[in-house]
Amino acid sequence: MTFYDDVLRELLVAVGGALFVGNLLALVRRRRPVPDDAPEDLERAPASRTVLYMVVGLVVMVWGIASLLAA
Repeated sequence: MTFYDDVLRELLVAVGGALFVGNLLALVRRRRPVPDDAPEDLERAPASRTVLYMVVGLVVMVWGIASLLAA
């Protein structure tokens, strides 16, 4: 195993975690009222798509962690 293999696995964990946490925060923040200075044509992402992206991020993160531990 090379240095680049380790870096790729760590990037999988980081990107998956960022996708999961980012969409989790978006889901939490969608409950807040929209500020008055926000653009009126700004639409909120559907909750189902946000949850789907959270699941994808979680799977990628877990896969990366499993790859790190198996190596």
